Amino acid sequence: MRIAFAHFLGNRLNSKMKQSPAFLLFVLSFTAFTVYTCMYGFRKPYTAGAYEQWSFMGLSYKVCLVIAQVIGYMISKFLGIKIISTMDTKHRIQGIFCCISLAWVSLFLFGIIPAPYNIICMFLNGLPLGMVFGMVFSFLEGRRTTEIMGAVLVSSFIFASGLAKSIGKWLLLNFNIHDFWMPFIAASFFVGPVLISLWILHHTPLPDVEDIRNRSERKPMTQNDRSIFIKQFGYLLLPIVVSYTLFTIVRDFSEDFANELWIETGYKENAGIFFQSSSLVAIFVLIVIGSFFSIKSNRHAFLYTHLLVVAGLIITLIATLLYNGQVLNPLQWMIFSTTGLYLAYLPFNCLYFERMISAYSVKGNVGFVMYIADAFGYLGTVFVLLLKEFIQVQLSWVSFFSILFVGVSVVGILLVLITLKGHFSLMKAYKYF
Repeated sequence: MRIAFAHFLGNRLNSKMKQSPAFLLFVLSFTAFTVYTCMYGFRKPYTAGAYEQWSFMGLSYKVCLVIAQVIGYMISKFLGIKIISTMDTKHRIQGIFCCISLAWVSLFLFGIIPAPYNIICMFLNGLPLGMVFGMVFSFLEGRRTTEIMGAVLVSSFIFASGLAKSIGKWLLLNFNIHDFWMPFIAASFFVGPVLISLWILHHTPLPDVEDIRNRSERKPMTQNDRSIFIKQFGYLLLPIVVSYTLFTIVRDFSEDFANELWIETGYKENAGIFFQSSSLVAIFVLIVIGSFFSIKSNRHAFLYTHLLVVAGLIITLIATLLYNGQVLNPLQWMIFSTTGLYLAYLPFNCLYFERMISAYSVKGNVGFVMYIADAFGYLGTVFVLLLKEFIQVQLSWVSFFSILFVGVSVVGILLVLITLKGHFSLMKAYKYF
């Protein structure tokens, strides 16, 4: 009886979304946001802990946990270049469910296995979770409203990280929970919402004829399709992949070591500081990226995205210089600098490659090129993590973040402008204007 009723509700929901584009936009945006927010609940709570009483091979225990998880996540991204780009539509829900379930089991093992052996559990946690974004975004891509839905989805990167860490910090401050059990307990808060959201996603309709006409049809890619794409755009992807790698490094450090930065700047006992700062950033970035929906020309929107990235990097650069000049306080610095960082980083997750495929009418999907960028992005994160630990340079977290923000902003601006010039020349050569 319950199964029949659930099936009936699912069919009604699917029919309603087909009849009302506005309802489809709302439901799909909110559901994708919820699924990815829940994914962060299985990935990020552990970063709210300090783990100061443990170490491994002379390294900070927390750094070892971060490195282990990021290596797993990075491997997942490299595997996803093929898996996500070739995945059939009917396997996406099962894929998301399996990935999140495996991550939750790894957190349970993290709680019961003693240190230092439980470090491997963080590797196992990151290994499946790197696949989730590609499967979730595949429900959104290739639609007339992809920018709006994508903006809502990627705003979860900011909101969800703060929420997950705030729950983890709240558990540590208010309940006598061991650091190793905190991640599993925090993740338990997200089990119900993710199951409901996956059920809703399962009943969402595919892009319609008008979506395909405006954005091109998105299909699984063969080996030949992937080779053709790289031959055609590889030289323009290189500076973008390098830029995105730099943005990923800064963004991951901002998330994984935000607790240390806030402690250093006087916010040690404030569990809500993560959520407070990330919510403000998420709302602003959501509005800016979502506004690209109003640009109907795929080619113009694609070129303008480069300028959005440059604008974000300029904000991060100026905010950091003002903080070092004692014009901004720590909270203002982090709000402005992370706003700029996410304006540069998030377009690649929901806007840049979506419009690129549409502008050039490429046969394929966002998952392939997105996972190329992501894989090298997390490879860069691992490299910098190891570099920071093994090269003994005594830097405070404030100094370290200042150097990262300024250096990445300057290099990123140059690389993105070079890419913009390349795409503009290519479009003129093909007489797209």
